[in-house]
Amino acid sequence: VFIGFCCFLSFSPNSLFGMGNPLLDIIAVVDKDLLDKYTLKANDVILAEDKHKALFDELVKKFKVEYHAGGATQNSIKVAQWMIQEPHNVGTFFGCIGKDKFGEILKQKAEEAHIDAHYYEQDEEPTGTCAACITGDNRSLVANLAAANCYKKDKHLDLEENWKLVEKAKVYYIAGFFLTVSLESILKVAKHASENNKLFCLNLSAPFISQFFKDNLMQVMPYVDVLFGNETEAATFAKEQDFETKDIKEIAKKAQALPKVNTKRQRIVVLTQGKEETVMALGDKIDTFPVLKIDPKDIVDTNGAGDAFVGGFLSELVQEKPLDQCVKAAHYSANVIIRRVGCTFPEKPDFN
Repeated sequence: VFIGFCCFLSFSPNSLFGMGNPLLDIIAVVDKDLLDKYTLKANDVILAEDKHKALFDELVKKFKVEYHAGGATQNSIKVAQWMIQEPHNVGTFFGCIGKDKFGEILKQKAEEAHIDAHYYEQDEEPTGTCAACITGDNRSLVANLAAANCYKKDKHLDLEENWKLVEKAKVYYIAGFFLTVSLESILKVAKHASENNKLFCLNLSAPFISQFFKDNLMQVMPYVDVLFGNETEAATFAKEQDFETKDIKEIAKKAQALPKVNTKRQRIVVLTQGKEETVMALGDKIDTFPVLKIDPKDIVDTNGAGDAFVGGFLSELVQEKPLDQCVKAAHYSANVIIRRVGCTFPEKPDFN
């Protein structure tokens, strides 16, 4: 009876909570000229500046575009739900959108993905967009946060009916990008997780977060139970923290050992390295996991691979599966997503 009850608990709606920047992805395969025109690197993530504003229109006019519900955290929650399948609405998602056409598309896409999205809707800024410029198997992401930047703790997170959804969750995930938007919202959720011995997960997300939002990041770090990142993000983080090493395993170890509020759980650090093995630090132990082999010609688009990795990991974590099973699911999800354009997936996963 007890085991059955456990499983039932793992699978209840709203047991996974995500909060972040909901963006409508505008995806197109482009040429190098376009990258040069807007001084974009082939494989990078940046926030749109004034000089990038025309890029969004140009993509729509000159290239064949696809629209997808995006934003790092929302992608991960979507993938976790896809991996879990039933029941629907295991994942809750909070973020801010505009009262406009793109906002309506996002709401529809979230519903189709069976995630329980509760957006804070305002009319000062339009719904955020992200241009994904694909060249070969590289992707250059330019995010225009717009409405996503307008999330307000007092206008949304603090509302009783919304906070109740936060309390229902047992695993929380926020991508580092949200550190640029609402530190106080992240801290409120992180402290709740810590005080109730629930799992709070954070992603380093992009090198600029460790560089330019270091103070915000380090205010949240003591509450982080699971830290995700890729090799470039990890290298920048290590440099900013004066770790004095470029060795990915050493970086994982040192990040794992940073001060932590909830001492009942040891921090887990999971660092991916593209096609190289994934590194995981827990306590004094370092484990490595080879990624699934894939023929380079089957790689369509690596956009969303990191988000999918996290989504797969979370889908097992929320069911209290062992960590090696979490990594296995993470590798599977990422492997599926890189065979397709954007963070999209077939109707059902083929994972056991």
